Amino acid sequence: MNRVGSLVVGLMLLSVVFALIESRFAANPRQPRLRRKGLRTDITYWFLTPLVTKSISQIGLAVILIILYRRNIADIQRILIAPNTLLAKQPLGLQAIEMIVAGDFIGYWVHRWFHFSRMWKFHAVHHSSHDLDWLSAARVHPVNEWLSRWIQTAVLIVLGFSPMAVAAYLPFLTLYAIFIHANVSWGFGRLGWLIASPKFHRWHHTSEDEGLDRNFSGLFPWIDILFGTFYMPKDRLPERFGLKNDDVPQSFWGQALYPFR
Repeated sequence: MNRVGSLVVGLMLLSVVFALIESRFAANPRQPRLRRKGLRTDITYWFLTPLVTKSISQIGLAVILIILYRRNIADIQRILIAPNTLLAKQPLGLQAIEMIVAGDFIGYWVHRWFHFSRMWKFHAVHHSSHDLDWLSAARVHPVNEWLSRWIQTAVLIVLGFSPMAVAAYLPFLTLYAIFIHANVSWGFGRLGWLIASPKFHRWHHTSEDEGLDRNFSGLFPWIDILFGTFYMPKDRLPERFGLKNDDVPQSFWGQALYPFR
């Protein structure tokens, strides 16, 4: 099956799975599904990001590694195929655990950087969804996608993790991001401070003052606890999403050009 066909099948399967889950455990039962705001835009991102954005991301990563290692592309390929580092010599299972923690720590600070720098306009596109559900995870500006992946992947590889382990980690990260954007009320109870839940991430996306610039972790809320950005009230869920001062267009091309205006 070609890449487009795989994306179509994935979209259909996930639509069915999350339709069942979100109808049974909806955080906002009144939120529309098939006619929600920005649905066409998010579907465009669903196809464009894997087909175009990720290809450019891979090229950019290769350039970054050439600059960091100061080697040509053939030498870089040999290093990546058979890395000779203490981390890479560990069993892949142990690498996976270490890398997931390290990757989320890196991701936390990259995420904060997008919120508190001139890069915010690129990240604001992701926060422009008024109706938050699993497909909202696809709405990421290409520059946001590139920089996040370049920094996270390059640091993990330079630290010495096996590229095979890194390659397996990134799809997992994408799938978990889809899950925590779902329109469900799950907070995971006492485990909610340990593992990121949809409730935890909904507070990150709220436009309500109390939740602004909180919950930056993608996997481990204890990182937010450690740096004072954790927020997840036990007795309620956020009700409003999007941007507090909403001026991001809802069309794909409008969003693509928005940060450059």
